[in-house]
Amino acid sequence: MKVLFWGTPEFAVPSLRALDDEGFRLVGVVTQPDRPAGRGRRTRPSAVKEVAGQLGLAVLCPERPSSAEFVDAIRECRPDVSVVAAYGHILKREVLDVPRLGSINVHASLLPELRGAAPVNWAIMRGHERTGVTIMRIVEAMDAGPIIHQVAEPILPDETASDLALRLSELGAEALIEALALMSAGKAQEVGQRHEDATYAPKIDRETARISWHRPSRDVALHVRGMDSVPGAWTLLDGKPVKLFRPVIGAVATGRGSLSVGATESGGVGARSDTAPPPHAPPGTVLEADPAIGLTVATGDGVLVLTEVQPPGRRRMAAADWIKGRGVAAGRTFE
Repeated sequence: MKVLFWGTPEFAVPSLRALDDEGFRLVGVVTQPDRPAGRGRRTRPSAVKEVAGQLGLAVLCPERPSSAEFVDAIRECRPDVSVVAAYGHILKREVLDVPRLGSINVHASLLPELRGAAPVNWAIMRGHERTGVTIMRIVEAMDAGPIIHQVAEPILPDETASDLALRLSELGAEALIEALALMSAGKAQEVGQRHEDATYAPKIDRETARISWHRPSRDVALHVRGMDSVPGAWTLLDGKPVKLFRPVIGAVATGRGSLSVGATESGGVGARSDTAPPPHAPPGTVLEADPAIGLTVATGDGVLVLTEVQPPGRRRMAAADWIKGRGVAAGRTFE
């Protein structure tokens, strides 16, 4: 089977490698053009482009994947099927119909749940206990095509979006190979989605990633986990953005060193204290800055401990290192 592969970020790499490992004939790889990335904003190729180069595959990087010149170029590849995994553009009908078997997508949710650009992030932020991957036929409506194959996966306690995306990328590669095997054998059964059950996972922007400290501790923790590591949940300290990671839900006592780590009611790992809760403080207040614990911050209904940070202009680090460097102290307020 001749495959035209479409993908851009790390999530798509396991699917590309799986197709190559399983002997599919990759007639081309379509990915986003090189973009500025990192702190230095140097122009870099996508993760998919780098791997495609290592595999010796022909790569196309159109600014617009709908131009007549581009459509002619992929027609010349004569693919049997297009496989799309986090490419980053909505494809038009004239592109989807180029392969004789059409176009299919690797989507990181159990459709019709979480249609859209950021299903991994929103699955965690909304407190879902499970998610999965769906291989579906692409139609012009967003993530609305019939399902070819679907695999469920639990979301682990305290798992971040980065952790989950890595697991789902590998699971998606396996599901993709299974779906293509069914298609090759003429045994694929495509099942239409229940559109009335659809939920949506819109693209994450900077304002979405900002922490609202007035929310309950559990919601703030889910938000921080869901934003890890890109774009990173952020807040302001003295008017400058600080990113926060690895939250622990719990309670802190008024005395230094009284916080301990144990099981939370939800079954995850959390902080607990056998003494009295802290006095009332406005949400966002740093109640304790202890290198042995991390940053203990007041929320709308309790406290949250943050164990990793990224101060402005610096790398991500343990909160203990920031505290030891006097970057923050008790009594300061995140906004």
